[in-house]
Amino acid sequence: MTSRATAKPSRAPRSSSSADRLRGIDAARGLALLGMMATHLLPTFESNADLTPTWIGLTFSGRAAALFAVLAGIGLALSTGKQVPAEGARLGAARRGIALRAAVIAAVGLTLGGLEVNLAIILVHYAVLFLCVLPFLGLKPKALCAWAAGWILVSPVLAYLLRPWLLASNPPLKLGHNPSWEDLSTPGPLLGDLFLTGYYPVFQWMSYLLVGLLIGRLPLTRALVPWLLLAGGTVLAVFTKSLGVTAMETWGGRAALEDVLNAPNYPLDSVLQVNLTGVPQEGSWWWLASAAPHSGTTLDLAHTSGVAAAVVGACLLLGRLADWLDLDLLLPLRGPGAMTLTLYTVHVWVVAGFYLKPLPAGWTEDGMYFAHAATAIIVGTVFILLKWRGPLEWLGHGANQLGRMERNALR
Repeated sequence: MTSRATAKPSRAPRSSSSADRLRGIDAARGLALLGMMATHLLPTFESNADLTPTWIGLTFSGRAAALFAVLAGIGLALSTGKQVPAEGARLGAARRGIALRAAVIAAVGLTLGGLEVNLAIILVHYAVLFLCVLPFLGLKPKALCAWAAGWILVSPVLAYLLRPWLLASNPPLKLGHNPSWEDLSTPGPLLGDLFLTGYYPVFQWMSYLLVGLLIGRLPLTRALVPWLLLAGGTVLAVFTKSLGVTAMETWGGRAALEDVLNAPNYPLDSVLQVNLTGVPQEGSWWWLASAAPHSGTTLDLAHTSGVAAAVVGACLLLGRLADWLDLDLLLPLRGPGAMTLTLYTVHVWVVAGFYLKPLPAGWTEDGMYFAHAATAIIVGTVFILLKWRGPLEWLGHGANQLGRMERNALR
């Protein structure tokens, strides 16, 4: 007969299991999805002449998409050896699987690119990032740390030098719209847009995949690591943002950039706080001193990487707390986080259905966002409780498994 003392369930956290770690990563991915939906559906600027930033713009712009990209790197690390990267045949098989999965993501992105929608769709860039990071999959943490730091420091400078040359060509190597299947017939503008002149420039955004690979190679189940991610990421994010603001407001950066723009009524102050996309960053090295969202500068990349690390650390800690309480606190986030490709695709398709059309009677922008977010949470929760994959996740997983098959098995 079991005594009452031994029958009492243990309250010790089970954070050493890989399942706990993945729950935290999925939760962070769900948060990134909801944040991206917020920037799509809710105003990031007030509708006034000064374009006053809203709290949505100040909170999520630039950070949600960067978190999404960092988590992609973490996922690749977890799927290719965790702390010890795969080698030899296993690494080659992993690379083939990731390449085929990237092809699926690219196909979905190119299809969505044919929709008329006022959104910057990330999927094609996301797929190209997967392909570009393949050579780095076999690196260990020290090497990844060096590569990530170097890429964050150097890529913005090279992009600053190369971008004007690409835009000065005839025609400019820039699409001005989301990549679609038709753009495959004009590879020059497509590649220029994907790597340097578009909304999510792959050349600089490689930084996020490298940071994610580095985080994913850390022993995330050790008690101290999530705390270090939370504290270190927070310090980095605060320091880089403060440095950028000081450079712009105290050291004369914004005044110099206003002279370059030669547009007295342009609300550069607001744009620097929310989104620098569309502003020609040329004519002054001061552009590289800003930490503005979507500027692709060293300070922007470091700030958003710090935010991503802090969010991942916080989600991992919440996963441990949930395990200790024996209560799945992260379920509303990890549900949608486990099927982001499907939910993101449906979200974009629904938004396209309302493009240039008034909202249904009685609906507001807030109501539309909460409808999208609630649907994502409910559908994601149902799928995860039933242990189902999302339709597009199933397709991507199948492509990944096909790529990982031994070549001899295919003969």
